[in-house]
Amino acid sequence: MINTARSLRRAALAVALLNLAYFGVEFVVALHIGSVSLFADSIDFLEDATINLLIVLAVGWSLRKRSAMGMLLAAAILVPGVATLWTAWQKFMAPAAPAPVVLSATALGALVVNLACAYILARHRHGAGSLSKAAFLSARNDAFANVAIIGAGLVTLYTRNGWPDLIVGLAITAMNADAALPRCFAPCAHGLRTRELLGLRRVPDRQLAVERRAGERPSTGQP
Repeated sequence: MINTARSLRRAALAVALLNLAYFGVEFVVALHIGSVSLFADSIDFLEDATINLLIVLAVGWSLRKRSAMGMLLAAAILVPGVATLWTAWQKFMAPAAPAPVVLSATALGALVVNLACAYILARHRHGAGSLSKAAFLSARNDAFANVAIIGAGLVTLYTRNGWPDLIVGLAITAMNADAALPRCFAPCAHGLRTRELLGLRRVPDRQLAVERRAGERPSTGQP
């Protein structure tokens, strides 16, 4: 168990550093060429770095502390969405096309980083409840997003307008919110229910033990 925790910490730290490094690359490029999709993806890299740093800290904590950390992460996920929407609004008012070759090349680099991160986290995706699984799913989904950005760059190369970049940027924001938020509020492990973790209901330990022995999923009745 100790070796597993140490292995997860090392993996999460490596992924956090990779995400943090490429956040800087994408953020600078996005500002330079005026790309909404790269801006959204760069902020997402920062979010992923935060997720993995939380995992480094949370491994070995109790289930309740890990669930609280997951809910803190849910609040952090709102930041890239708001930042991207603000950038998209500015772009909507003046939809200039970003440099398509730079856009696709930067997204290709992001794809390589995200695939590497997903590979590193794959064996640990069940290791720390909702946090580690959110990190793995985020890296995997980001790889799909990078493919979409590469496609937007190719379309922009022929159309010479900013709409493909804008549309993909908004789609990335929606995809991240849809995939990550439910994971952050999911039960951490072993049948603990979401309502209890959110503090809306206290489920007696004896009841949880009976339900586990019966092989049944805990009910969701009203308190």
